[in-house]
Amino acid sequence: MKKSIKVMLAGVLAVPMLALGISAAAPLQYASAVSSIQDGASSAKSDSQADNLFSSNGVFKKIVNAALFLIGAISVLMLIYGGIRYTISGGDSSSVTAAKNTIMYAVIGIVVALLAYAIVNFVLSQLVA
Repeated sequence: MKKSIKVMLAGVLAVPMLALGISAAAPLQYASAVSSIQDGASSAKSDSQADNLFSSNGVFKKIVNAALFLIGAISVLMLIYGGIRYTISGGDSSSVTAAKNTIMYAVIGIVVALLAYAIVNFVLSQLVA
């Protein structure tokens, strides 16, 4: 029983020692391979491809701008829908109130989308610079 505990303990302690030994030797052995991989990645990158996610033509900025455009477009459509509801309400006070709320929330959506666009682009320009 004691011998099996000692063997297990030695095995548990040997694994980190092996891992540390391999990781200490790996940078020396594979330094040229890493640089050639980086050279290959640099060669494969096109001129129009961004260097990082947050650059002026980065992926993050494109995705955020597309999402904000979609939110703005939906808000404009809701504004039109609210106007139509207001027009056809026929003087019914509950329909007029519902249409006014639709218009108000659509305008709030447009303002939020515009402010979010401005804030995101400002912050990203400050990160890149």
